[in-house]
Amino acid sequence: MSDPATNNRTITGPEIRYNDVSIYEIRRRYGTMAFLLASVVVVGVFLYLSNAIVKDLAIQERSRMQIWADATKEIVNLSSSENDLSESNIVFLLKIIEDNNNIPVLLTDDDGNIIQARNFTLPDPTAIIPTDNAENTAFLQKRLAEMRRSDNVIDIDIAPGVVQHLYYEDSTLLRRLSLYPYIQLAVMAAFVIVVYLAVTSSKRAEQNKVWVGLSKETAHQLGTPISSLMAWVELLREQDTDPEIVMEMDKDVKRLSTIASRFSKIGSQPSIEPGNLNATVRTATDYMSTRISPRINLSLVECPEPLPVRMCEPLIQWVMENLIKNAVDAMEGSGSITITTLHDRQMAVIDVTDTGKGMSRKRRKEIFRPGFTTKKRGWGLGLTLAKRIIEQYHGGRIFVSDSEPGIGTTFRIQIPMETA
Repeated sequence: MSDPATNNRTITGPEIRYNDVSIYEIRRRYGTMAFLLASVVVVGVFLYLSNAIVKDLAIQERSRMQIWADATKEIVNLSSSENDLSESNIVFLLKIIEDNNNIPVLLTDDDGNIIQARNFTLPDPTAIIPTDNAENTAFLQKRLAEMRRSDNVIDIDIAPGVVQHLYYEDSTLLRRLSLYPYIQLAVMAAFVIVVYLAVTSSKRAEQNKVWVGLSKETAHQLGTPISSLMAWVELLREQDTDPEIVMEMDKDVKRLSTIASRFSKIGSQPSIEPGNLNATVRTATDYMSTRISPRINLSLVECPEPLPVRMCEPLIQWVMENLIKNAVDAMEGSGSITITTLHDRQMAVIDVTDTGKGMSRKRRKEIFRPGFTTKKRGWGLGLTLAKRIIEQYHGGRIFVSDSEPGIGTTFRIQIPMETA
């Protein structure tokens, strides 16, 4: 019952609904959102920390280059009397310069002439002075042009009006650390995807166990009363009860027996045998034609050629009956249902088209989920079981091929045809 005071809450049958959406569906959505949000937060924290480390290292390298520039300036100014340094200080300054063995540097004058180059893999590494070799000079000039586009430059005031420029590249370690956040992001994304797929797969396997257990238990529970009813029908025959009454009761008992058999087949691996899909669809259509409203026109357009497939006939009939019932409910008492069989390449195809309410694209993705239903009564398992029957037992597909609100819906079933 619907009660505005309870925020439109509706309790129907086996589940609680809020505006036609099951509470299990709400939990699934918010659970997925929470998982993805937590994953984004974790990835964001790792990226923040990694970028902080990279920035700190870049600052340290610039400080090292500043010291290197200061040492170069002091050595260049040794010739002036006011910069007379002791031998130990000269050795110290040279050691600062020589200790840089991992950061590529270029020292140029104000006119762009290369004065010194360190830590480059030169085309001719045998040259004592790199800039004395034409090939090396061309290589260094090209690298200088690239380095000028970055902010890694330190200006050195050698003397009034004399300025040198120290260009440097990031060290190998810094370049590797700069790539690390992206590698980390890829690894985290892969981890999230694997975990999500594992949880989804585990949940699906658990659901399958529930369907199998439910089906087996249903078939088992139906077995005893059906056997008893069969015995009662035979007893009524022997007591000269009205034959028409006995015949109708016998039909219902056989129908119950068929339902129990279907549940039993879903609860185990069904027997898949060769058959003509046309004949199976025709049987299901004929059965349903006498059990729906006369205001609904149910028609069958058969493929002129046989459709040989491997199938479990009772389960295919169950799927067809389920789709026809759903179409009847969608039309709310009047309209037309057209069932068409055809072959498309190596697939046998069944189209079930109604002139009902139709559905939005969003709803198309939800209708096969367990528990989803827009009816006031029902478990929301019909299409879920139909999908299981077609895809898991017959290796085919079932989907909404076309639907438009207010016009109607077409369900399509594809089953691989048996090759000669």
